[in-house]
Amino acid sequence: MTPVVDRDGLAGAREITNPTWMIGDKISSTFHGRDIFSPAAAHLARGEDWMLAGPEVSELVRLNPRVATVEAKGIDGTVIGLDDPFGSLITDIQGEDFKKLGYALEDKVTLRVDKKQYTLPYEKTFMGVPVGQPLLYIDSRGRVGLAINQGDFSKKFHITPPVPIFIPRK
Repeated sequence: MTPVVDRDGLAGAREITNPTWMIGDKISSTFHGRDIFSPAAAHLARGEDWMLAGPEVSELVRLNPRVATVEAKGIDGTVIGLDDPFGSLITDIQGEDFKKLGYALEDKVTLRVDKKQYTLPYEKTFMGVPVGQPLLYIDSRGRVGLAINQGDFSKKFHITPPVPIFIPRK
């Protein structure tokens, strides 16, 4: 919720307690979240009053995730996760910030991940490199990602998030 609230603001929040907005009245042992959020989303999509979902939530818990920092020498960030089952690295570096470093598509980018140096081509898609070769790309989240075309970057290079990443200016 934190990034959505930061981007769009918040008109209010409701706890979904209305049983007519849920599937069943018992806690599911497998997909309880689906049994609450899917029907609630359907009610909202039909245009029903969102205030009928349940009581108002007076205080939301805000997350304060670490964000990459742009400095004179480049960007300091973190590998925050894996795109499983593929093993591509997900970073907290926004693609727009990366583009300000001066790299163009197909440039070689020398970067550090967890104190180890890598030189990867910056490509738009995986097909920009041969099968088995690594690349740097902007993922579907708009963040810098590191991957291997039809391979597992994390396993090949023994990287387990979270670890630091640094990308210098061109």
